[in-house]
Amino acid sequence: MDVELLSRLQFAGTIMFHYLFPPLSIGLGLQLFLCELAFNWTKNPVWESAARFWTRVFAVNFALGVATGIVMEFEFGTNWAAYSRFVGDVFGSALAAEGIFAFFLESGFLAVLVFGWDRVGPRFHLFSTAMVFLGSVFSAVWIVVANSWQQTPAGYEIVWNEIQGKQVPRAEVTDFWAMVFNPSSVDRLTHTLMGAFVLGAFFVASVSAYYLLKNRHRDFAKKCLAISLPSALLFSFLSAITGHDSAQKLVETQPAKLAAMEAHFHSSDEPTGLTLFGWPDAQQEEIYFDVKVPRLLSFMVYNDLETPVPALDQIPADERPPVWIPFQMFHLMVGLGTAMLALAALAVFLRYKGSLESWRWVLWGLVFSPVAAMVANQAGWITAEVGRQPWIVYPSVQGGVEMMGLRTSDGLSESVVASQVVSSIIMFGIIYSLLFAIWIFVLNAKIKHGPDSVEEMQRLKAEHRDESMRESIGHSGRSFGGSMMEDAGE
Repeated sequence: MDVELLSRLQFAGTIMFHYLFPPLSIGLGLQLFLCELAFNWTKNPVWESAARFWTRVFAVNFALGVATGIVMEFEFGTNWAAYSRFVGDVFGSALAAEGIFAFFLESGFLAVLVFGWDRVGPRFHLFSTAMVFLGSVFSAVWIVVANSWQQTPAGYEIVWNEIQGKQVPRAEVTDFWAMVFNPSSVDRLTHTLMGAFVLGAFFVASVSAYYLLKNRHRDFAKKCLAISLPSALLFSFLSAITGHDSAQKLVETQPAKLAAMEAHFHSSDEPTGLTLFGWPDAQQEEIYFDVKVPRLLSFMVYNDLETPVPALDQIPADERPPVWIPFQMFHLMVGLGTAMLALAALAVFLRYKGSLESWRWVLWGLVFSPVAAMVANQAGWITAEVGRQPWIVYPSVQGGVEMMGLRTSDGLSESVVASQVVSSIIMFGIIYSLLFAIWIFVLNAKIKHGPDSVEEMQRLKAEHRDESMRESIGHSGRSFGGSMMEDAGE
């Protein structure tokens, strides 16, 4: 089999599995902070119980996110050595910034978040929660910056180095902030974060709706829905806005990707319609069973009803991306996003009217909504990555000068063979299947157990105080006994 295809499948599989966890950690971090903020504001113990419960769920998800993220860094060196040489200076800057500004901040306060209950004051614990949440956001910032640079490179120059008698290109950063604020980084970052916040809000709403359906932990569920449902509505709306901004930027920076996302094969002087769904055939350059809204794509891209959108026939044949996958994944993401926005709006309205519990099908919709949010996040990533093919680093223009990119086929390691990649895919498949099963088992156990009741929480606090007092007395006794022995020795 083809080494390039296998290596792409391996990286896609590992990163898609990893990408289950960071968006949920970011979104849960925000919901956790809001619960704890409500507790500090109202002193209502139900909010404290909610914060403790979501802390336990967050910790499980965070641990798996860290473990699965390490694998990708090794893949850069094993399967994609040429690519790593090309982007090493850029990625080195971004990943170093992530380590300094994000990872140490997040991991430094994580112990206080998880183990600091009853050991530090409520305000300091709230501060620690905020730092963990901000750390996860900063981590996303630098990862998205690095990935966005591959889509729209800026602030670099190509330097040729001789390696084993060959001239090898390398991208070196000439302007750090131009690299950070490359043409797509802000739009892609805001859209990524909105997707994570949507997932976190719907996850909290899902568990809360499940408790209402089962008539358990009702106070907890109602309070969590008071935060999660408005969050889901707000961030679903903002996700649509940021996605629209990203699409408008694509027509300038990656017109081939935009054309593939809409299966727009043929140029025309007429305004371009928006395809709602269909079955594109790139070889025949046709789209079957399609339903289009006339002029709508022109309006969405250019804010007018007349300007035609560039088509794939304006792109050289060897530089066109695949069409079927970006088209279907983009429309899946948009369709799920629209459904989640409608569900959140309906749930907020019913809760405002006080009749949410009587609409059981809406509650069941909320129970399964995190699956839709996860699929939408994955579909957006697939659209972005497959849509930039055949480039792993897109060509760019800086100061009127064309800068070379890097084709995916040129980024492979020369020493890797197909059999090695196949064996590693099988190994990762087994390991990740076990990790996924463990994740589901632990989450299910924690959700079935539910939050601690106020009485149980107070009992645990009293036990902790007694234990701390015994430790303090024991330490004082040992200190006093040691002093007596020292005096006797003298």
